[in-house]
Amino acid sequence: MPPMSLLLAACGLLPPLLMLAALPRRSAVTPTAAWGRFRVLASAALACTALGLVLQLAGVRVPEATVPGLGFTLNGQWVAVLVQLLGMTIGVFSSRYLQGEPGQPRYVGALAGVLAAVQVLLLADHWLVLIAAWAAIGLVLRRLLCFYRDRPFALLAAHKKRVADRGADLLLIAAAALAWNAVGSGAWPALWRHLEAGAPSFALQASAVCLALAVVLRTALLPVHGWLIQVMEAPTPVSALLHAGVVNLGGFVLIRFAPLLEAVPAARWLLVVAGVVTACLAGLVMLTRISIKVRLAWSTVAQMGFMVMECGLGLYGLALLHLIGHSVYKAHTFLAASGIVEETRLRAMRSVAAPAVASVLIAPVLAVAVTAALAALWPWAAWPLWWSGVLGLAWAPLLWWPAERWPEAPGAGRLLLGGVATVAVLVLAALVGHGMPFGVHDVPYTPAGVTALAALAALYAGLALMRTRPAALAAWRRRSYAGFYVDEFVTRAALRLWPTRWAAAAPANSHEPGNT
Repeated sequence: MPPMSLLLAACGLLPPLLMLAALPRRSAVTPTAAWGRFRVLASAALACTALGLVLQLAGVRVPEATVPGLGFTLNGQWVAVLVQLLGMTIGVFSSRYLQGEPGQPRYVGALAGVLAAVQVLLLADHWLVLIAAWAAIGLVLRRLLCFYRDRPFALLAAHKKRVADRGADLLLIAAAALAWNAVGSGAWPALWRHLEAGAPSFALQASAVCLALAVVLRTALLPVHGWLIQVMEAPTPVSALLHAGVVNLGGFVLIRFAPLLEAVPAARWLLVVAGVVTACLAGLVMLTRISIKVRLAWSTVAQMGFMVMECGLGLYGLALLHLIGHSVYKAHTFLAASGIVEETRLRAMRSVAAPAVASVLIAPVLAVAVTAALAALWPWAAWPLWWSGVLGLAWAPLLWWPAERWPEAPGAGRLLLGGVATVAVLVLAALVGHGMPFGVHDVPYTPAGVTALAALAALYAGLALMRTRPAALAAWRRRSYAGFYVDEFVTRAALRLWPTRWAAAAPANSHEPGNT
């Protein structure tokens, strides 16, 4: 094998090994020593992933089956750099955030274990490696989610996640068994060659559907989203890791299985429907919440729905761009939560409740027109026209102006021009990002795309009514605030299916009720 290919393979294999080496060796190790070891090894792992990305962009490739079960892909290398950068940043933040807290070596070990398992998942090129890595992520992540063992809702959320993870593991095993039986091998390159040879068998179609369902469970889409909302009682850096680096992995798995999804329309429709429903309902719920962290959690649910929808629509480049952008944004938002709270308070003091009706009517037309025009004028391949409609509707609220303005506020014309400029910048950023060398290719699915466009139009209409005519939708707003009561049913079902003690027993002299 050429020396550069050997170097690339080493850059892929070293990060998970370095993270495993960061595990505290003794239970009596001091927090300072544990964090110091983590920083050094995490920095080395980041350097390895960055060098691997440079080599991949330079055209270096590792021959197939060089390391059994592992593959070295360009899209995986992009995400590996992202995850390692976020992991190191979150580790540095955690060392200050948890200063003086007991159990810090345990936290360091769990953080390093999660990063190691994620790096292995990004290298997976075999069903068994994917199953083992994803299961390991869930097991080790639970130690971080339950770091504060006296917070009952964090324990309940971790238990609900465990139930969802076990269901996803079973579905993933079923998908692997069906595909393995049809292809005669668990290696993914053999699966890709089998799909190129002809139409997929019924077993492969069932495998794709099981894979899609497993991703829905793992990515916190409705109706199994509740744990992601309730886990806000975990330490803030854990929330950043979860929302920025772990829950996004479902999107990466779908991108890796693009050849299988393209051959099975049923799986693509399942992803589109689940993604659209989640994005729309979670987006409505988010608008009714006041708590900043809870709003961020609902925002993540909505964004995961949007990303899964993009994968179902075959827009893999945009999905990977979405994954990277969402990860960076959520990591910054959670780690700067105090500043975000202050900014939100100031914005609330300046804002008004209702936008002008004229702006609500004009905004989608202008936003869609700007998006479609820039995409059409872009000299390189862009996206389908119906996706310009989806993006335009998503960004249309940026063009709203208030029905009543405060003194010395800019006029409607200036606000409209500012909104149009903002949409134009976002479109150009999306076009530039879409052209990045991610190593993926879009395969747009127009029938589902038109359906997604209609759903986003309905969402925009509902959002406009909620903002301009709140009294007319008071009952709907109450249901939205309650998350449409979906999580209550799922929580009861999870506790019946797998009973657990999720609240600490009350002290003997306490008058508080015991655990349930």
